[in-house]
Amino acid sequence: MNIPHLLQQLHGGEARGVARAISLVEDQLPGAEQLLAGLDRQRIEKVLILGLTGPPGAGKSTLTGELVGVLRRQDIRVGIIAIDPSSPISGGALLGDRIRMMQHALDPDVVIRSMATRGRLGGLCGSAGAAARIMAASGCRVVILETVGIGQSEMDIVRLADLTALVLAPGFGDDIQAMKAGILEVADLLVVNKADQAGARRLQLDMGTVFSDPGDREDRICATVASEGAGIETLMERIFFFEQLYRQDGRLQERRRRSFTLETLDWATEMVKARLQEKMKTPRFECVEPRQAALELVRGLVNEKVNYKKI
Repeated sequence: MNIPHLLQQLHGGEARGVARAISLVEDQLPGAEQLLAGLDRQRIEKVLILGLTGPPGAGKSTLTGELVGVLRRQDIRVGIIAIDPSSPISGGALLGDRIRMMQHALDPDVVIRSMATRGRLGGLCGSAGAAARIMAASGCRVVILETVGIGQSEMDIVRLADLTALVLAPGFGDDIQAMKAGILEVADLLVVNKADQAGARRLQLDMGTVFSDPGDREDRICATVASEGAGIETLMERIFFFEQLYRQDGRLQERRRRSFTLETLDWATEMVKARLQEKMKTPRFECVEPRQAALELVRGLVNEKVNYKKI
């Protein structure tokens, strides 16, 4: 593949170039490292990676579509990475979020990519961070990461996002589930969607108990009715406010450094796992106790001279 030409397409904002670049990295094909090394770093520095997470039924996809509408009216190019559940057989994604955001499908300045979780409990596939950087390099000012709603295991979003918004809705017991998950303590914004329904006010009050400062309660809890477009502009203003605040106090830069470390470990783990699975095909391990087999595999890998170009 002609990587310089692909980079030229990508930096020019061509949708086909962006899609091919993400596929190249996601499938770990030759040239992926060269492509990632050639991305426009200035654009990556300017991007805001916004995480949207929350239980099923909270209206994350509808909210995402409305946020994109607000951004496009401001002439801001947007990327969307919708993390979908994987098929346990094929490993593919359902692509449901792409279907629900068809109103933006013909807009050349809205880049939508559905990605499969591929069995990861955290709700993000290993290449989601790279996909966000590719979208940023294509000119996206905001990249929205929307994760599959799997409740208590859904913490990976915090590792990749500059800001995280937890979306809840009344009537599903979501407040209790979210408190169990512990994500309330790490979310930057709490969004009570479907705020026109019974129980929304109580949910807002419950969420407010997380913050000891009354000012935080007012700034960090937003009420929306995404299906009617209500409260979306206010939410977007809050998002940009906290982005600016985090850039000024260094919090955003610190989060990106932490994300870099964790993403590096993710890639390394994935590469090592593939190598170990290959070695497990040896008949010898069929009759060995699992812990002993694991020790032998790790020792063998440490002592092995690996041609990393083949990984």
